[in-house]
Amino acid sequence: MRTGYIFTAVATTNMAVDSQRIALEDELGDVLEKAMNCAGLTPEALAERSGVAVSRILDAIDYRPELGAAECSRLAAALGLNEVGLCALASGKYPLPGADGLPFQLWPLRMAHGIGVVNAYVVQGGPAGPGLLFDTGPGAGALEGVWPRQVPVIDAIFVTHIEAEHAGGLPWAAERFRVGGARIPAGACVAHGLPMGEGETVALGDLAVTAFRTPGHCAMHNCYHVRSTQVASARSLLVSGDLVFAGSAGGPYHCKRQLREHLRRVLAAVPEDTVVAPGHGPMTTAGNELRFNPFVS
Repeated sequence: MRTGYIFTAVATTNMAVDSQRIALEDELGDVLEKAMNCAGLTPEALAERSGVAVSRILDAIDYRPELGAAECSRLAAALGLNEVGLCALASGKYPLPGADGLPFQLWPLRMAHGIGVVNAYVVQGGPAGPGLLFDTGPGAGALEGVWPRQVPVIDAIFVTHIEAEHAGGLPWAAERFRVGGARIPAGACVAHGLPMGEGETVALGDLAVTAFRTPGHCAMHNCYHVRSTQVASARSLLVSGDLVFAGSAGGPYHCKRQLREHLRRVLAAVPEDTVVAPGHGPMTTAGNELRFNPFVS
């Protein structure tokens, strides 16, 4: 995982600016480790299967990647990864598309957590209207410190999964904005939680939010698809939590098979120009990740 992120809120509808400033969550070594975990392979077993020296694999895992294109191709084949995306990641040229033109305001909230950064998001349907909060960061102080002053009121809170870094600020946000209950994945346990299952939609002002049930990283995990109800053809937003990152995926702590199945399913279920807002790292688009994400093969 890279460090050196920008620890400030960014208020913009131009996602190209966001992606140029924020480092990828995972480097080549992180992706290889996650892929080996999914495949049940040790570095030695991967070396035997791929024909790439184990010392080269270990160097990449230890953030000293000097793998050539041919080696990356063999590793991708051995691990069932997207070859083009893995080679782009190894060369430091993983594509991050521009994503202008959302029909609503979007504030990515970047908060330090451990040695990295976790993301939450505020969406506002109109310039002076209430907002929607997606995830709440690691705690009250972190969330309050990056809160956009342009959003004095929120109508609802949506939580992708109940982990401390993503839901730690929930009590503060619920009390501060007098939100009676947060929308959470069905089966998750949160005081005053309002469960949302697969395909359920909540309409709030000019916005509609539909839940995708996406277990894999953990047992109870949702992604949320945010659309304008006023402009049917407008670009939409997918808040993906720890299902998919730009160039990578969340750790498969609950189920390796489900993680990869839902990753492809959800990216294919939304329009290709949908902006993907992940729990860590920069924003991307559904089409970009379908084409290049190493875990989409």
